[in-house]
Amino acid sequence: MTSQHGKTVFITGGARGVGAEVAKRLRAKGANLVLTDLDKPALDAITAELGGEGHVLPIVADVGDLASMEQAAAAAVAKFGSIDTVVANAGIATYGSVLAVDPEAFKRLIDVNVMGVFYTVRATLPAVIKANGYVLVVSSLAAFTSAPGLAAYHTSKAGVEYFANTLRLEVAHLGVDVGSAHMSWIDTPLVQDAKADLPAFREMLNRLPGPLSKTTSVDKCGEAFVKGIEGRKSRVYCPGWVGALRWLRPFVATPPFERDIRKAAPQLLPQMDAEVAALGRSMSERTKNLDH
Repeated sequence: MTSQHGKTVFITGGARGVGAEVAKRLRAKGANLVLTDLDKPALDAITAELGGEGHVLPIVADVGDLASMEQAAAAAVAKFGSIDTVVANAGIATYGSVLAVDPEAFKRLIDVNVMGVFYTVRATLPAVIKANGYVLVVSSLAAFTSAPGLAAYHTSKAGVEYFANTLRLEVAHLGVDVGSAHMSWIDTPLVQDAKADLPAFREMLNRLPGPLSKTTSVDKCGEAFVKGIEGRKSRVYCPGWVGALRWLRPFVATPPFERDIRKAAPQLLPQMDAEVAALGRSMSERTKNLDH
């Protein structure tokens, strides 16, 4: 395990949810923090909670814009001298089937969840290499499974898992370790918004088998992330059982495993699409507002 005291950790999506929880835990261990987000009020609030800008650098930045991330990385090095760890955490979700989801919302999700990871890593990697540091790419259980109405999200999380796998091979000889994080449903604003907007989403969760229907606390997820960062782990799972699905992946996309969700889809997917149409948006109101 490595001490985080005096280390600089760069976290995207750092104002709320898992990003903010990881920031709190690492600040308690003496780390310097660079937190990027589009939500300035939330970013200001977490910065104040962490003691102000002496050891915290808040930056309003869009991970979907390379120049913005390059400026954030330069500001981090200018203030703290290095970037030791990067947590590519920023992510959004969209609602609706492939035939119903707003194409612009789908594209925005890919811009944030996939291109945002690439831009974050591209901008910070030179400093991380100098520090022989660590990169944690936040993927999901969604990289191993599928659920109707969430095609964009599953696509993005599978993509960034393989991005992390490839990056690991490219930088290992440079003294940099790379991990990917895989979580089940976590009680973050992303999941809270989907539950509030879509009764069909809540019903789908209820119909998932066993632990797949459960939502885990942000606190537990933050604890797992910090352990992964300290151990420079190749994979971080929360809850721990998520790791088993990585090995069961060849069987997950088979009819026996998909039986229950296939039975539910003819009812729940039209219901979800109708709810999305009634909302007049394919993402949460909070996410939509941050993009404008």
